[in-house]
Amino acid sequence: MTFASVRAETAVPWQQDARIIALVGLAHAASHFGHLLLPLMFPVFMHEFALSFSQVGLLMSTFFVVSGLGQASAGFVVDKVGARPMLFLALGLFVCACLAASMVTSYVALFAVAALAGLANATFHPVDFTILNQRVSAARLGHAFSAHGLTGNLGWAAAPVFIASLSALYNWRVAYLAAAAMYLAILLLMLLQRDKLLTHAATHHPDSPAAHSMAFMKLPVVWWCFAFFLLSTMTLAVVQSFSVSILKAMHGISFEAATLTLTAYMLCGALGMLVGGFLVNKSRHSDRVVAMSMTAAAILLALCGTGWFGATLTMLVLAATGFAVGVGGPSRDMMIKKATPKGATGRVYGLVYSGLDTGFAISPIVFGALMDRGWYGATLMGASVVLLLSVVAALGVGARTELDTSSGRDQ
Repeated sequence: MTFASVRAETAVPWQQDARIIALVGLAHAASHFGHLLLPLMFPVFMHEFALSFSQVGLLMSTFFVVSGLGQASAGFVVDKVGARPMLFLALGLFVCACLAASMVTSYVALFAVAALAGLANATFHPVDFTILNQRVSAARLGHAFSAHGLTGNLGWAAAPVFIASLSALYNWRVAYLAAAAMYLAILLLMLLQRDKLLTHAATHHPDSPAAHSMAFMKLPVVWWCFAFFLLSTMTLAVVQSFSVSILKAMHGISFEAATLTLTAYMLCGALGMLVGGFLVNKSRHSDRVVAMSMTAAAILLALCGTGWFGATLTMLVLAATGFAVGVGGPSRDMMIKKATPKGATGRVYGLVYSGLDTGFAISPIVFGALMDRGWYGATLMGASVVLLLSVVAALGVGARTELDTSSGRDQ
């Protein structure tokens, strides 16, 4: 029996779905782990290579610009050759990036590492969602999206422990060598389990919007999705990049406590995604679930920006913000699935998730200007406003999807 016929069965063994979800989740965690390969070593790089904050910040802009452009392109390749080869390539590129990072001796070399890691990161979302949509039974797809988001947050949470611990025990170059070994081990596991990662190349119906490779870009709903990811990620980037500095400046919170708050935000986000996995299968309107969760998060973030709370309550509310965002995560992914025409999964997810990279790339520039002026509360308030704009985009996705469905577009 082929995987396509298995996918069509009404009673797919849960063990089969669980293995696929676990493999894709591990790959997603590895991708998010890669986001922090360079930022965690910024203090070291600044000391060893005499760099400024602006100079090390450009490294991450390079990472996300390359990742965003690559992600939009990778979706086309995934649709043509399948997801599995691209997953193997991405993990191999992360191995190379970590090896290169362990040997850098200059600022220019760090740019090369950032570009290589960004290229490795580019393929994961179109790969992940193509595998999940094709290989996981429909009844468990909501839980698959929940696990996917949860493992991404865990990848973020694991990176500081892994890199910092090995750097303290040995040195930062050994930490990067260990990271290369980790990625190699994950690659070998994926190779051993390759039968569970097989997907078919896209086939197009002549009357489908996906029949021509670029036709999907004419669909307004695709750009509504892109706008949602760009805006919501700008807010996430503010929390990741500036929340520690904001907590220290506004409330005199220690570096350790502020960092712990950021970790709590990520872990609460993972818990929220777990809860959201149960909600996504119970709601026919994924866009409304996303809108409500993001609105709640925006309100909590704005309250943190007012400065009305003391240090402890501000830390708790900020962590709760992560939970609210996380609850909407699985519904967000289901929202994109519903908006995606048949035969264009890789391309649509590639383009839409490049909005995530774009948000990460431009947010430090926009909100960094507020931080430079000491407008810490305004930074959080601004991030809250941007998150509310993402709510408008989410509702736009839902409205446009219903319009396209009612007009006869094949979902």
